[in-house]
Amino acid sequence: MAGRLQDKVAIITGGGSGMGRDGVLRFLEEGARVLVADINETNGRETVALAKAQGHGDLAAFVRCDVAEESDVAAMVAEAERSFGALDIAWLNAGIGGAFGPIAETTVEGWDYTFAVLVRSVFLGMKHASQAIRRHGRGGALLSTASIAGMVGGAGSHAYSAAKAAVISLTENVAAELGPHRIRVNAIAPGVISTPLLHRGKPEKYEAQFTRQPWPERGDGKHIAAAAAFLCSDDARFITGETVKVDGGLLAQGVALWGTGSDNPLLRATGVNHGSTGRR
Repeated sequence: MAGRLQDKVAIITGGGSGMGRDGVLRFLEEGARVLVADINETNGRETVALAKAQGHGDLAAFVRCDVAEESDVAAMVAEAERSFGALDIAWLNAGIGGAFGPIAETTVEGWDYTFAVLVRSVFLGMKHASQAIRRHGRGGALLSTASIAGMVGGAGSHAYSAAKAAVISLTENVAAELGPHRIRVNAIAPGVISTPLLHRGKPEKYEAQFTRQPWPERGDGKHIAAAAAFLCSDDARFITGETVKVDGGLLAQGVALWGTGSDNPLLRATGVNHGSTGRR
């Protein structure tokens, strides 16, 4: 039986680890050919090797991409067309934790870096991927990774939350523009998901976060990958301009995920979380 993404060509940014890696493997299982894009070459090539070990042969390829640089993003899209002959789907998933700490101590550099990786990257991905999808004339889907932090206060740092809110707004506006070209534009808003971006190698430190959601199961990258596969498939062909929460009901019950005031660990130190980029 053919998968729901059979013969589709997809790009997944941030595909080297976490939700992105789970997405690559799920899209391949659904019949897609996937270009894995990541700034961390080691992680990206590990994802492709894992895909081959699972029997997907040459259906996955890797390209190093700094998603905040337009030349890299343009080259990434061109590589998908060169390797697989077309482009149908771009999941703009790459992300970092970004700047955290009190507003009075947040540096301009940290703020700008956060918005470059989380917002500029989505704009660039939509810009270049949409052109490629239109070139091939069969429609397609753009998907971004937003966050429940972009929907409510108390679920992330101010920089991260503001950036994810921008992604949600960009999703709605670009969906209205590209609908006539049969390009659907949606976003996923994960809740607490156990990935290297969250736990940075120490998942046990974050167990308490999973007890604050109604659904009695820890969030996993595979949950996000399953939602992404649906939203990028023809099963979702009448869904566009939506941001879908995948959070185990966390936002439905109200959230102060990190606590309030002095209880919030994001206010106890100042810095930048680079996620799984390989940077310290």
